[in-house]
Amino acid sequence: MTGTAPDLGLQSLRIIRAIESTRSITGASRALGVSQPAISQHLQRTESKLGVALVVRTGRAITLTDAGRALAAQSAIALDALDVAFAEIEALAQMRSGTVRLVGFPSASSTLVPALISTLRDRSPGVSIRYGEEEPPEAIDLVESGERDIGLVFSYPGEAARGTRPDRSRLSLANLFDDNLLLVLPRDHPLADEDVVDMIALEDDPWIAGCPKCRGNLLRFCERVGFEPDIAFETDNAAAVMGLVASGLGVTLMPRLVLTTTAMPENVVVRSPNPGITRVIGAVVRDERRGDPSITAALTALAGLGVTRWGIAPLAR
Repeated sequence: MTGTAPDLGLQSLRIIRAIESTRSITGASRALGVSQPAISQHLQRTESKLGVALVVRTGRAITLTDAGRALAAQSAIALDALDVAFAEIEALAQMRSGTVRLVGFPSASSTLVPALISTLRDRSPGVSIRYGEEEPPEAIDLVESGERDIGLVFSYPGEAARGTRPDRSRLSLANLFDDNLLLVLPRDHPLADEDVVDMIALEDDPWIAGCPKCRGNLLRFCERVGFEPDIAFETDNAAAVMGLVASGLGVTLMPRLVLTTTAMPENVVVRSPNPGITRVIGAVVRDERRGDPSITAALTALAGLGVTRWGIAPLAR
């Protein structure tokens, strides 16, 4: 032999390891699913390449020589390392392929969902998204039933105590980021020049409310401030809300995420409320699906969207 190791190939390593484990050509043949003559011929070629005997035959018995035992020991290390590498490669390949069935609330449709699809196209181009739109209660039901893989949801302060967060045993909630609610006022409103507006100063204004969850949050928030809002209009349509405010027909609270993709009329201003209020944006998934590579890829992408797309800091865990 020279100082350069000969190219034995993986089959040679598997054969010598199988002979060590089974102590026979017959056993190695069965373990590898290869005929006994093929095993013997391959073994002879390997011995010829190495220039040393690897086995000793005594009748039907076969044992490894010192050289055979040395090769078997290193074969085990090499093959185990390759198994680990192949498993990692397979996991990466799976993460780049697969379909994720996503459901989300309306304002996610124009913000989180397009950003997620764009991010996955760059990071995991084999992962495709199938999307449907539902408010959080229905989205959670769809994930729990297995009809959807991930549900984009939001929750307001106080809702956990009311049982509206997905605390069911088969579901996990990954909180993504806080989404501040901001006041939207007509530009000619008496408080429009204030950077921060005290909520109590708006107790006599007509209010515009959104979905049932948003309406409930507005009622609870104003109750904590000390008044009951006069809800004059209810609509989920962000453009309609802007039109109502621009016409001087009411004021409203809108999430920052919604405002990033909503056209702002010239005669509308956005201000911070005092006290402040946020909603939490999260992703719901069934526990048994959390380890699926394509779902992991989608959740990982979602976790960074608040920062990379809108400068919203991730929620502290």
